[in-house]
Amino acid sequence: MRALRALRPRRLLAMAAAAAAAAASGGGRRGRVLTPDTMNPAIRRVEYAVRGPIVTRALEIERELREGVPKPFTEVIKANIGDAHAMGQQPITFLRQVTALCLCPELMNDPSLPSDAKERAQRLLAACGGQSAGSYSASPGIQMVRENVARYIERRDGGIPSHPDDIFLSTGASDAIVNVLKLLVAGSGVVSRTGVLIPIPQYPLYSAALAELDAVQVNYYLAEERCWALDVAELRRAVAEGRQRCCPRVLCIINPGNPTGQVQSRECIEAVIKFAYEEKLFLMADEVYQDNIYAEGSAFYSFKKVLKEMGPPYAEEVELASFHSISKGFMGECGLRGGYMEVVNMHPVVKAELAKLVSVRLCPPVPGQMILDTVVDPPKPGEPSYERFQAEKEAVLGALAEKARLTQEIFNQTPGIHCNPVQGAMYSFPRIDLPARAIAAAKEKKQAPDMFFCMRLLEETGICVVPGSGFGQKEGTFHFRMTILPPTEKLKILLEKLSAFYTKFVNEFS
Repeated sequence: MRALRALRPRRLLAMAAAAAAAAASGGGRRGRVLTPDTMNPAIRRVEYAVRGPIVTRALEIERELREGVPKPFTEVIKANIGDAHAMGQQPITFLRQVTALCLCPELMNDPSLPSDAKERAQRLLAACGGQSAGSYSASPGIQMVRENVARYIERRDGGIPSHPDDIFLSTGASDAIVNVLKLLVAGSGVVSRTGVLIPIPQYPLYSAALAELDAVQVNYYLAEERCWALDVAELRRAVAEGRQRCCPRVLCIINPGNPTGQVQSRECIEAVIKFAYEEKLFLMADEVYQDNIYAEGSAFYSFKKVLKEMGPPYAEEVELASFHSISKGFMGECGLRGGYMEVVNMHPVVKAELAKLVSVRLCPPVPGQMILDTVVDPPKPGEPSYERFQAEKEAVLGALAEKARLTQEIFNQTPGIHCNPVQGAMYSFPRIDLPARAIAAAKEKKQAPDMFFCMRLLEETGICVVPGSGFGQKEGTFHFRMTILPPTEKLKILLEKLSAFYTKFVNEFS
């Protein structure tokens, strides 16, 4: 007992020392495993301007409005993102009827629903495990839907063959784009680290994905003075610059353009394909806005169609992945997350690895696949839903064409705002002249000048747009991206309010 009592002071001292050490390291806590210092540094480099700080502030202002905080406006107009239904666009009836029937098969007994919607739902359910939309599909997607996508591509491209085995359905186009980049990004150091050419201005998905994958972003600039044209001479400059710090292997194209709204000519696409062949680059064609063409004389040409019609050596050797989505076009089904990619001239072993990669995520959302099926295989003449489907589709695209015209017209009436024609897609990307005092004020706040402008616009008018610095722009120029999706009358008011605010802002800082 005496021996145990003799040990007790030493134990107490040791316990006290341990407690003191624990307190010094954080009040008795062992410390977090995951901290800003220990997390993946690539994730900290990821930025996504479309849902960035200006949108965070817009959500705060909406909450303040609900709480009765006085503002010089009654609502926040979120013109920052291409979310068609959130902006008031009505869903296409046939798409929703088929989806509703698939999710709730007892509606098959409802006499108000058309027979062709019921037949489509029955075919889709028969292709699902257990005849349920709640079952997993095959990882590349439901086979019937992949076959319909291949037939759609053949019709679109004038009969050029498309094979279901080259089609991978996806959770919107974004997921497919990231998967292809995962296949392509490899190496380290200047000699072998993968470089990816992206257009500037760009859609921030690309810069965010490249930061996450620790690849090298190689910028090529679109020519604003020529309606955001893509110039092969600029591509050559970008590749030469890129080779100083990486191995350029990938060329990303967005056509029609986001955020710039340009539509590439067939001649431009041919030149890009020849360039990719000469420089041994893998082509990624983001074509999600292919239904959104407004300008007279503009037309959509798929990279696949042009590539195959160019013949050898290009048709057999240039590797291509192209992407489409149900989120844009006339559909606007952003939240249901559906899309596809088609791969062309991909090495069979690599294609097998792509199939393995998509299998890790199990499968794309099945309702999104069902919507995609109705998009690529719409009602045909003579079927009960045909006339309504066509009328709704034409109404949506006709309204967007009018809004594209209106946006350009109103902005260009305001001195200091320069807006190129919105030839396609669903955004304008105007350039704004900012006074030197405004640039200095932005610097004091440690903000980009166009972020400073857009934040002031939000606080004083409730209009939420995204600064051009979030998309990339030439040094010394300032822009913002704004969707053209709001209803026509609301869009007109928005454009006039924004233009009036710009004039007031310039006068304040001049």
